[in-house]
Amino acid sequence: MNMMVSRRALLGGMALGGAGAMLPGAAFAWKADGAALYPSTYAFVKGFVDRRELAGTLAAIGKGQDALDVFGAGTQAMDSAKAVDGDTLWRLYSMTKPVTGMAAMLLIEEGKMKLDQPIADFLPAFAKMNVQNTPDGSITDVRPAKGPITVRQLLTHTAGLGYGIVQKGPLRDAYNEAGILGGQVSRLPIPGFPPAVAAPGLAAFADRLAKLPLVYEPGTRWSYSVGLDLMGRVIEVVSGQPFDAFLKARIFGPLGMTSTGFQVAAADVGRLTTNYAPYGGALLPIDPATSSIYLDPPPIPYGGGGLVSSARDYDRFLAMLLGEGETGGVRILKPETARLAMSNLLSDAVDTKGTFVAGEGFGAGGRVSLPTSPTGEGIYGWGGAAGTIAFVDRKRGYRVGGYAQYMPSEALPFQRDFGKAFFADAMTR
Repeated sequence: MNMMVSRRALLGGMALGGAGAMLPGAAFAWKADGAALYPSTYAFVKGFVDRRELAGTLAAIGKGQDALDVFGAGTQAMDSAKAVDGDTLWRLYSMTKPVTGMAAMLLIEEGKMKLDQPIADFLPAFAKMNVQNTPDGSITDVRPAKGPITVRQLLTHTAGLGYGIVQKGPLRDAYNEAGILGGQVSRLPIPGFPPAVAAPGLAAFADRLAKLPLVYEPGTRWSYSVGLDLMGRVIEVVSGQPFDAFLKARIFGPLGMTSTGFQVAAADVGRLTTNYAPYGGALLPIDPATSSIYLDPPPIPYGGGGLVSSARDYDRFLAMLLGEGETGGVRILKPETARLAMSNLLSDAVDTKGTFVAGEGFGAGGRVSLPTSPTGEGIYGWGGAAGTIAFVDRKRGYRVGGYAQYMPSEALPFQRDFGKAFFADAMTR
């Protein structure tokens, strides 16, 4: 059974703690000196295992296009003897969003769609949207939207769309009833949350979403949403390929990301972590590896939160970003496209006050630091609901990833403080 992710679980996975705490890496190599190179980061990730707060933790850091340093502690599950490493599989959840963002930028680069093009050109059902007169209020007290939803707005969470993990009241209930979910967590019911059956595919997901009102006028407010999931449907209509097939053909295949996808093959169960919920000082397994929901084909390839990957694989994606579209002799995007994707795509008219990106920018599926940010400009990335986090620091030339598996991600300070530990090391090198 697919279950809706709790609001706390997914919201905790969205914020890049400490203004971002991960850097990418090109080629993979297990380096014994990684812990020595990044002592603060190593002590930080190891501490969670030493205190038995987490089963296993991993840091994956690369400089420029150099080999990846991977170091960590613990095992894939509390009842497992298999140590985590660069090939361990982790549920990425919202770290899927930057991948979807870059997939959209590929089509923009090819001239098949434009950044400020209305999505109704591809999905006519979105031509005449309504907006709630009171955000999270009645879903019948609505008004016609003043403007169209654009590609840019889907990429940057400014389309006015909702999220079942964010909204309250009637709209949240309507999302659940329509199966407009943001991902999957477990075969088991989650206490306190009603069961919800996902829409049967991206086409149905989009059609059902178009019938519900927006929370805000398009282009006026940053609000975390199903925008990147809907972008998956746009991508498959524009490209003429299923969304998951497009990602495999245009990103995963060329980059050699053989361990990344929306489902875990039976042969790879031995590499999959168990996902936990910290509760009362104990870790409760909510998605054991051997019976994981990710062993089944997903009802929807969630562009906002559906991928599973390894640190080595995701680093190849980050290395491509740090190389402005190219890594290992393989070019995915033109340099100017990659730079645009990792730049601030928010207009001055967008209100970000009180949001996860207040005082920051937002690019194609990921947060972007600004000159006024604590770390300065040049950081692009995002985190996931189960504790993972990843980003590139283009100014200092790093690619970084931090991996753990627990929900909600704010239950422990792993994701929140990973960046602080990393920058404590990076600033001294």
